Amino acid sequence: MNTTKLFAFLTELARHNERDWFQTHKPTYEQLRREFEAAVTGWLRELTVSDPRLAGLEPKKTLFRIYRDVRFSKNKDPFKTHFSAYFSEGGKAGTGPGYYVQLGPQGQTLLAGGIYVPEKDQLTRIRQEIDYNGSALHQLLEAPEFRRYFPGLGGEKLKKAPAGYPADHPDLELLKHKSFVVTHHIPAATVHQLDLDTYVPAVFRALQPFCEFLREAVE
Repeated sequence: MNTTKLFAFLTELARHNERDWFQTHKPTYEQLRREFEAAVTGWLRELTVSDPRLAGLEPKKTLFRIYRDVRFSKNKDPFKTHFSAYFSEGGKAGTGPGYYVQLGPQGQTLLAGGIYVPEKDQLTRIRQEIDYNGSALHQLLEAPEFRRYFPGLGGEKLKKAPAGYPADHPDLELLKHKSFVVTHHIPAATVHQLDLDTYVPAVFRALQPFCEFLREAVE
């Protein structure tokens, strides 16, 4: 996949985010989309080696559309300015833990994973698992291979202890999280220097134990 061409197209799309321009340049988009799908197919094949639960997942079911849902947004631009995919047992619509890849210019490129805004029951189960087995989560979050790519949990947190947990709980800061997601940002200049065919699977392999912890918690 030629990320230079992809980013050039997406940069122009950001400047001309309108349906007429997109329709005129749709052949370019479709070619880039095919290249992205081919890359996704390879990443998924490699990822399945370390996470067999993804076996049988069709690459097409991981791909997000470029068309934005503008019904409830003040931003009425019709198109996203990045390409993205999500690998989970349910494909992009899966509610369990998974692996997310996003490619785009101007700081949009990232690799992430976990569960973003868990359902109420999932959040309860994750917090219970942290309460019972917080040391295991600490261990995997501090593992050298994990820390090579991910600085730690991000996202919004409660200001106080969640209901049912004491304010002096030893894992209080973990319990406060509303989402359980980690993110690896890649600068645009670096993206063009990487062999994404090997880099993306390597990052996802480092992420797999974290996803497995969440999977065991919610199941």
